[in-house]
Amino acid sequence: MKILVVDDETMIREVIKEYCAANRFTTDEAASGKEALQKLETNTYDLMVLDIMMPEMDGYTLLEKLPSDKKIPTLVLSARGEELDKLHGFELGIDDYLTKPFSPKELIARIKAIHNRTSKNLPNIYKLNTLELNFSAHTLKIDNKLINITPKEFEILTYLIKNKDIAISREQLLSKLWGYDYFGDDRTVDTHIKMLRNNLGNYRKHIVTVRGTGYKFVENNEEE
Repeated sequence: MKILVVDDETMIREVIKEYCAANRFTTDEAASGKEALQKLETNTYDLMVLDIMMPEMDGYTLLEKLPSDKKIPTLVLSARGEELDKLHGFELGIDDYLTKPFSPKELIARIKAIHNRTSKNLPNIYKLNTLELNFSAHTLKIDNKLINITPKEFEILTYLIKNKDIAISREQLLSKLWGYDYFGDDRTVDTHIKMLRNNLGNYRKHIVTVRGTGYKFVENNEEE
């Protein structure tokens, strides 16, 4: 995987480069949105790690100027952690948003998750013991029995599984799965999660609530 790291802070670029190298990812660097735009027009990347507040051209302006045929999976890495900033990023088509200061290990985990769910070579079926989720057929089976869940519940479960072990915020779920600006409370997501858990039966324990953030799917959770 070849990653473009766009950040005006040299130290942050170096840290990301080091951790990417340890995971056998190739990196290219840009210190501004303008430089990144030039690189994106002439090079091919699998993913971009993008800062927002940069000289010459900020990250969101870069995303707006980027031609549709040059758009790539993008993880925003920014000190701006307000909900409106995150929602604006998801409106522009980003795949994930991580606030600074950040854990490099978490960054790598999120990069891998984005790559896994955007890769064209994803397995068609996910299995966990007797749970079987068929991504193309949009079906869920438990103990070889078809479970009747709504299309939105299926989307939520699919998104959480493809980002397993990573905390997904409510605003991220709303922006990615509902596809519109949401400025009310979080009950929409919470209600659907509750219904999904009820349908999962004993597998409900694998959808874990992350206090103050949202939810994540974990394969190894022995809590009752």
